[in-house]
Amino acid sequence: MSREYPERPIASVAAVVLRGDEVVLVRRGRAPREGIWTFPGGAMEVGETAREACAREVREETGLTVHVGPPVEIVDIKEADGGRWRYHYTIVDFLAEVAPGSGPLRADTDAAAAEWARLDALDGYHLDPETRRVLDLAVKLSKGR
Repeated sequence: MSREYPERPIASVAAVVLRGDEVVLVRRGRAPREGIWTFPGGAMEVGETAREACAREVREETGLTVHVGPPVEIVDIKEADGGRWRYHYTIVDFLAEVAPGSGPLRADTDAAAAEWARLDALDGYHLDPETRRVLDLAVKLSKGR
């Protein structure tokens, strides 16, 4: 199935990777949402669990090995094109932490950039309101653990 003009929503995952007062953000290198800063993630592959897909996507986009924790939120990213849906991803956002012995953060695959962003300096990033809302939920969840 094509990711552009799909027949149905595409099951996807993303990771809110927190470290103290920082979060991993990636700048998307291709559509949809090209140029937007968001969490590392992507579409699930057949046979993967959501957590396996999440760990794989983080590794592919950032080089980091993570432990995938609880779900934070489920969101839909949709882009219309006239009377048709050009993109529709249903994304499970998970809380995650970097595993001991993980390599350094680096941008790879479809991420144009990857950074540890300070939570008090997010105004310098082009984040959509949904990403910011999910991040706030993840921070609250992580403090409750």
